[in-house]
Amino acid sequence: MPQSNLTILAVLIGIIAFMAILIVLIDFFLRRRRDRRINKMDELNGHDFEFFCADLLRGQGFIDVEVTRGSGDFGVDILAEKDGVTYAIQCKRYHAPVGVEAVLRTYGGQAYYERMVGVVMTNQYFTSPAVEAAKKLRILLWDRGYMDAMIEEKGMVE
Repeated sequence: MPQSNLTILAVLIGIIAFMAILIVLIDFFLRRRRDRRINKMDELNGHDFEFFCADLLRGQGFIDVEVTRGSGDFGVDILAEKDGVTYAIQCKRYHAPVGVEAVLRTYGGQAYYERMVGVVMTNQYFTSPAVEAAKKLRILLWDRGYMDAMIEEKGMVE
């Protein structure tokens, strides 16, 4: 193989290697930025988390989104509507899995506010008893993974 062909081949391999490294670095920094953005919800206090969730719901096409008053809300933090369906939503910003009590309170709040659907929304995940109770009581559970997807879809970039 002539020297000029070897030089061209070496340059092409160098360009391809540079582009591959560049792609890996871009992916790394985009993931890091996404993780910081998503983890911000873990730093909010309970009341701010409720407003964060309300904003997220609005971004998902919910209307008439209302954060309820703090005390005496019967286990419901947000009232909302989407596509003619009314929702009673409890928000739980925890450091550990959410238990069955949140599901039971949401069920009671859903009945009190006469809403079609009850939801527990959290930055964590749910215990097995909570999942079991939610199935029986027909309460939706929106966990960390679901919220991360909503954040990504909405494009909440800071």
